[in-house]
Amino acid sequence: MKKILFTFLLFSTLDSNSQSVFGYWYGNANVKSNNSANNYLVEMVLQPEKNYVKGILNYYFKNTYRSVKVQGNYNSTTRLLSLYNIPVTYHGSIANFEVDCNMNLLATLRVSKLSSNLVGSFRSLPDYRYTCPDINFDLVMNADVSKKDSVLKAISEYKESFQVWQPSVADSLVAVNIVPRKVINYVVEEDFKKRQKEVINEIEVESDSLRLDVYDNGEVDGDIISVFYNDGLILNSQKLTHKSIRIDVVLDSSKEYNEVSMYAENLGLIPPNTALIIVNDGKNKFNLRLSSNLEKSATIRIRRKKTIN
Repeated sequence: MKKILFTFLLFSTLDSNSQSVFGYWYGNANVKSNNSANNYLVEMVLQPEKNYVKGILNYYFKNTYRSVKVQGNYNSTTRLLSLYNIPVTYHGSIANFEVDCNMNLLATLRVSKLSSNLVGSFRSLPDYRYTCPDINFDLVMNADVSKKDSVLKAISEYKESFQVWQPSVADSLVAVNIVPRKVINYVVEEDFKKRQKEVINEIEVESDSLRLDVYDNGEVDGDIISVFYNDGLILNSQKLTHKSIRIDVVLDSSKEYNEVSMYAENLGLIPPNTALIIVNDGKNKFNLRLSSNLEKSATIRIRRKKTIN
């Protein structure tokens, strides 16, 4: 009974938009640098937890759409909202070469008879304050979408209902097409050797030429991986999304088996680091789910099927 009453009291604030940050917010964010303006289209869904605030932040910048889970605090006395360690695409990034600024969101709730606004900025962490300038925003609450059921639905579905940008068919195909070649990163290579290789699948294929498509497995939560092929680094620090990272490889016939290993650069928002790899040999497709952490690298062993004369 106490739990039911507590939940009711928390969400009763959702119906009183003038007093709460909990609900659905949308608007623009802007950074000005060298007399040029760079705009972000932003939306955010927030709900209360027992001792903190959690939610989903989506933004669209140039040709990039990002959706991340956020967490922080709200002080109802000062009406100050603080969300922490949010990856925001650097305003000077160019297509196919994007850099993240890790930033905190600080905003104040402002209430009038006409609307409720969150006014504030994304602020870079101290080590990056001279590189990543503040991104100012003024977000408006949508009273209709901010009702309890809508907020719970958006949180639970993470998050396809209220997004500002709908991916098209073309957006869901290939994000990056990788030509495998030796990549030099001594730090990653040395750390890879220290981690245990965990063989989770062994498959037999009918061709020497394979196509690998790598996706985030499940929720897109910021997983970053590197890929090793026969212990050689061929893909370095690539973020996993709903789009495919496509890698074409050729089997080494001198080996008993060839290995593809997924090295976790981080654990994302939801540990461990997970990926879906689809191996296509021209005739068959193998859907393989890999899970790596900071101690083990998930590995696939691939053998060429022997032909019978």
